[in-house]
Amino acid sequence: MFSTRHLRDLTLRRATHTPGQHHLSAASGLVCANGRVYVMADDEHHLAVFDDAHTHGRTVRLFEGTLPSGMKARKKRKADCETLALLPGGVLPTDNVLLTLGSGSRPRRCRGAWIVLDAEGRPRRPARQIDLVPLYEPLRKHFDDLNIEGAFVSGREFVLLQRGHAGGSPNASVHYALGCVLAWLFDGADAPVALRLRRHRLGSVAGVPLGFTDGAALPGGRWVFTAVAEATDDSVADGACVGSVVGVMSAQGELLARHAMPNDEKIEGIDARLRRGRIEFCVVTDADDPRIASRLLRGSVGM
Repeated sequence: MFSTRHLRDLTLRRATHTPGQHHLSAASGLVCANGRVYVMADDEHHLAVFDDAHTHGRTVRLFEGTLPSGMKARKKRKADCETLALLPGGVLPTDNVLLTLGSGSRPRRCRGAWIVLDAEGRPRRPARQIDLVPLYEPLRKHFDDLNIEGAFVSGREFVLLQRGHAGGSPNASVHYALGCVLAWLFDGADAPVALRLRRHRLGSVAGVPLGFTDGAALPGGRWVFTAVAEATDDSVADGACVGSVVGVMSAQGELLARHAMPNDEKIEGIDARLRRGRIEFCVVTDADDPRIASRLLRGSVGM
């Protein structure tokens, strides 16, 4: 176990798109770059951008349409974007790009979007939407209950994380050649074919299996992940969260470390750096309650 420090609640400017709610309540994907914090919430059609630790965040539209305010109705219509990944400049014909992907757990959730960041890290509208069906259909041969919860770039690879649950679908990492992913996104090439698929055993907390919620690359092909033990047996229904962990995988997919969060908060997004032999990270939380603001936390763990 380790300690975390609360950096801020993810509050939004008053002139927000959801009347009466001035915060993110279901943060699911996190990127820290350009001195800014970018957050995707799985019940939003907007990206949230926080310029510093004090001011309220602003939102940038990624998907068309207005979501209903009621929790059940919103859940049926949301894009369910659980991931946020930074596609770095230098491999693109443009500046950095933020990419978010729907979970694939329902037909409506098979869409994603990408948006270009300018040289100072400000999103340049409009966002471009993506049909994820060509990418996800081959994965359904391996997963009865597809649920993509993480995405990140690791060297020359693009990695998706499939979240397992007590109903039987496994935790897995799906690895693609980054160049093929970029050609699909930006040049109209066919959807990429996975280089390899690895299943991962993450263990459990209080008898509840852990499932991936996000990941981030580390040097040398290693990667860090977040996982939660949520008492549910499918990819759509929420359950009680009995614990969360931050863990480390080797470049070969071996579990190197697993560190328990100090409380039962549900952590859903991570950004990490390796400094002086320790992993310094930020995570965002999801309380599964629209009345409660998601939180941005900071912590560090050993390798």
